[in-house]
Amino acid sequence: MWMKWIPWRFVVRRVARAQGFLDPISLLSSLQRFSQPSEVMAPTELLRAGAVLQARGLMNSQAIQHNLDWIWPFWVERQFDPYDVAFVPRAFNVTHINLTHRNWTAVGVPDSDEMPIVDPRGLVTPLFDGWSVDAWIFPDGAAPLVPARVRDAEQKLSMGDGLSVETRSASAGRELFARAEVGHAAGETVCRMRYEALSDVPAWLVVSLRPYNPEGVSFIHHIASTEDQPGWKVNGKNYVRLSEAPERLRFSRYERGDVSRRLDDTASEGEVKCDVGMATAAALYRLEPGKRRTIVASTSLPKKSALRSALKHAPKDPEPMEWEESLRGHSRLVVPDAHFRFLYEAAIRTLVLHSPGDVYPGPYTYKRFWFRDAAFILHALICVGLAHRAERVIDRFPSRQTPFGYFLSQEGEWDSNGEALWTMRRWCELTGKDPKAAWKNSILRAGKWIVRKRLASDSGKGHAGLMPAGFSAEHLGPNDFYYWDDFWSIAGLEAAAWLCDRYGASGDAAVFRRESADFSACVDRSVASATFPGTAAVPASPYRRLDAGSIGSIAGGYPLQLWKPADPRLTDTANFLMRDYFVEGGFFQQISHSGINPYLTLHVAQILLRAGDPRHFDLTQAIARLASPTGQWPEAVHPQTKGGCMGDGQHVWAAAEWVLMLRNMFVREEEAENRLVIAAGIPPEWTASGEPMSFGETATTWGPVSVELRPENGGMRVTWSGQWRGEGPEIAIRLPGFVPATARTSAGSVLVNPLGGAR
Repeated sequence: MWMKWIPWRFVVRRVARAQGFLDPISLLSSLQRFSQPSEVMAPTELLRAGAVLQARGLMNSQAIQHNLDWIWPFWVERQFDPYDVAFVPRAFNVTHINLTHRNWTAVGVPDSDEMPIVDPRGLVTPLFDGWSVDAWIFPDGAAPLVPARVRDAEQKLSMGDGLSVETRSASAGRELFARAEVGHAAGETVCRMRYEALSDVPAWLVVSLRPYNPEGVSFIHHIASTEDQPGWKVNGKNYVRLSEAPERLRFSRYERGDVSRRLDDTASEGEVKCDVGMATAAALYRLEPGKRRTIVASTSLPKKSALRSALKHAPKDPEPMEWEESLRGHSRLVVPDAHFRFLYEAAIRTLVLHSPGDVYPGPYTYKRFWFRDAAFILHALICVGLAHRAERVIDRFPSRQTPFGYFLSQEGEWDSNGEALWTMRRWCELTGKDPKAAWKNSILRAGKWIVRKRLASDSGKGHAGLMPAGFSAEHLGPNDFYYWDDFWSIAGLEAAAWLCDRYGASGDAAVFRRESADFSACVDRSVASATFPGTAAVPASPYRRLDAGSIGSIAGGYPLQLWKPADPRLTDTANFLMRDYFVEGGFFQQISHSGINPYLTLHVAQILLRAGDPRHFDLTQAIARLASPTGQWPEAVHPQTKGGCMGDGQHVWAAAEWVLMLRNMFVREEEAENRLVIAAGIPPEWTASGEPMSFGETATTWGPVSVELRPENGGMRVTWSGQWRGEGPEIAIRLPGFVPATARTSAGSVLVNPLGGAR
């Protein structure tokens, strides 16, 4: 008790000033003036993640810049090169972080929590946040082939038999092929790295242990060669097995430099210890000119990840399964554009891989759970026929709820309850199943939490009746009364009312419905007072000018459909963003991300699609061009390097949006009008190709449906087959460039002719 009487603020100030530092109390006070007063200045989870990232950046600053004679990951080789467009000056940067090539691709098997990642030049990080394995070719007396230093390499995602990343590098008569994949062997899950090397002169294939990964330094303190089978024991606990015994083994510790500079040493050692944590090792295999040699390195992956959330009463984790089984029943896409098809299939596998019981927005930087990302990822899974994967994640929702009803993934973010409730409703709507009895109390508490959390509606202020100021979606700016939170909360109340009706809790449903209507009226009043003359574009909050944060305010149109498709508040906001904040065809998020954002670009595209604006396809094409060779997107794309500059290098929310965009181009629901819109997003170049197109089957509010388009007699034959669970919707065929058609049958076929007569 006595501690509360100590004048802590005075003590902190006094100590800081005595050491010549800024007064931290005054600094925090100044920072808070840029935002609206709120309960939480920043989520602890976000601060923790940022601290970890900056801590590694600090280690990078100590390890990299004065050791540039080492072989470093691709991003370092580019970002530290003064002749490269990726170069970042470091003078006042205390921490050195990957800001130019945050790109990697995960490999794995469905329902396993382990997801090794592969960088753009084939560097493999088998264990989460761990060290890596790389391979090079060192010829006798000639320049080596080091993939991280090669300007151009071929990389692709193979989806034939499982999931693998293949990287091919070549230079001056040398060629190195690397393949990374995960599979099952002897009851274990194993990451395999296959290296095939070819040289026109005598050379060495070098397989090396690296104390880093695509984020930077990852410590290796001890490496020992193994006796029972060729390979290494790393840090006393993990093994790397080699398919053949090397002709040479070389080790090095930090003060002796990188092992790449000690390959010619004659001394042979069996292990190395490094107090700094920068131990390296190399296995050397002799290459005869013109003769290909193959070596496989493998690492066993943990059976149970330490990252799995420790949730009380959560369902058991599923057992890993094979890819063929996990993909069974997913919606099939047939379009003339092979690149679009590849990106769709890659995105489907990304969704499956990252939903092993929980759902993750990424395999590395974002390998944790957020309700916000989960809402979009789970919606995509449900829409494309993988609802069972979403179901087991939703079953965990109650375990993530506080006793007060708050669905907590980060403190200070008020959108999560709406996202959880909306997702539960969408699962029920799209599967035709009733909400589970085990969800009921959680749903009631979540809805009541929103009701309690709302501010008073009679204050006369711009935020009257809205959600409190908070950190919201993180990339909208300082704490404020964000409309993003309000739209999700309204949708959450509507979902709670809908779900309560299914439980027979009509009284609770009526309360939630009244609150939702009042909330909507408050938002309408606030938006009307916040818009600017000459435009209906909506700012991020009642107290912000129009800026890039307005991207959050289109949530009322997509995905929530609270506003009608042609509402000028949506279309004007989209036009404003496209005019002022688009770079190379994509939305450039100035705030926080400072890059071209794939998933937010597709949000704008969805607004345009609903409004019948053909520019939606321009945006979709722009995002297709920004995909990596392995069919992935980072959270944000560097406008110059086209590499990742923010977030995870494989962003699962972006994959979800790609899937949803293509699905909605074929089949889109307008529930308020009881209308199913077919083919509204199909671009003229696809219909002009003369090739058939199809999508399905896909889940809709009324039941599953498949759609096919086939050229016929100068027109287009549109066929649909639905399995409605009750009275079906109006079928609105809106193929661009063709005469609109309407039908009421669950299955049918209509020949639509080009506008203006025959072609």
